[in-house]
Amino acid sequence: MTRFLLAGAAAIAAFTLPAGPAAAQVQNGTLVIYGDDKCPTNSSGEEIVVCVRRSERERFRIPKELRDVVPTRDGESWATRVGDNLNAGASGIGSCSTAGVGGQTGCFIQRANAARAERRAQRQAESAIPLP
Repeated sequence: MTRFLLAGAAAIAAFTLPAGPAAAQVQNGTLVIYGDDKCPTNSSGEEIVVCVRRSERERFRIPKELRDVVPTRDGESWATRVGDNLNAGASGIGSCSTAGVGGQTGCFIQRANAARAERRAQRQAESAIPLP
């Protein structure tokens, strides 16, 4: 019985140990360091670690590589991608074509929607500027 208790305690202790320091967590052969942190090496100075230095302000932020990711069309559903084909042969009011009466209204609506989306994206980009 005590063997099982000791084995269980050892297993629990293994899971509760904290992870190693950031200096020991080198990924892809490079280590990102911040501010005036030293690039780690072994005690004799023989180990070479490639370090990328960033400013101290970036320490607790999401890395630049992961920020401002614009979704691509590959992530859209099939129905959204095919939606462009629904108006392929349209003519008349609400269409953007030179044929038919009122084709210019559709062109205006398309341009107005595009301009509105562009302004919305610009406002979001301006509001997402990080403050020092």
